[in-house]
Amino acid sequence: MMSVDGMMGMGWMMGGWFLIILLIIVALVLLAIWLARHATSQPAVAETALDILKRRYAKGEIDSDQFEQMKRQLSA
Repeated sequence: MMSVDGMMGMGWMMGGWFLIILLIIVALVLLAIWLARHATSQPAVAETALDILKRRYAKGEIDSDQFEQMKRQLSA
């Protein structure tokens, strides 16, 4: 026959395992979230010189003559 102390010890042990498993699951979820955020923050493809030139033209930093001249220089 098991004493009351033996049953209490068994209960604490079961609760301890549950807590450890819960902490591992929480850690894995947080790791997955962190990895997902850092994976998407990196550009997939590097921006080319022509892309930068087009962006500058669209912003109005250069006019159409400068755009065409620089575009010809890039393709040469």
